[in-house]
Amino acid sequence: MNLKDKNIGFILTGSFCMFKTTLEQMKNIKKEGANIIPIMSYNAHNLDSKFGKAQDFINEIESITENKIINTIQSAEPIGSKGLTDIMLIEPCSGNTIAKLANGITDTPAIMAAKSHLRNENPIVIAISTNDALAGNAENIGKLLNRRHFYFVPFRQDNPITKPKSLVFDAKYTIPTLEEALDGKQIQPILI
Repeated sequence: MNLKDKNIGFILTGSFCMFKTTLEQMKNIKKEGANIIPIMSYNAHNLDSKFGKAQDFINEIESITENKIINTIQSAEPIGSKGLTDIMLIEPCSGNTIAKLANGITDTPAIMAAKSHLRNENPIVIAISTNDALAGNAENIGKLLNRRHFYFVPFRQDNPITKPKSLVFDAKYTIPTLEEALDGKQIQPILI
């Protein structure tokens, strides 16, 4: 299956170190002919970081997708009832977002978008990027690995020496993971 004419909700959360990688994947998905609906968590939308200014990322995302960013809970809520998305990608997916997804906490536009999308039993693809994956969030990742409709971009330890509890997705698998998830299949999620 390819991504042409698919409506893809693309959620960015506050793992700022992966934004440049994520925006490259956004460009690749757009080249595949998909319609991208950009969504940002409050932190991703509002915070400047050492990796760049929020407004610069907003401008680039809206330029790539040719759509306005959904950045409020109210604007994310109708995604499911209006059937706006075929698949949802959370890239990068912070540990905070993973914990909220696993435990049913809906307090950001990112989580509301995912929750609303799930009402139609469509797939959600998670691209992990968090420093606490093999600590406080290991249980939450396990919960989502075992839930229907959740798929993972293959991931590995980020840097086992200096960040032994950190996991990060491998961006080259973003599009293949989306394609397989649309067919209800998970490609090997854990890389070594």
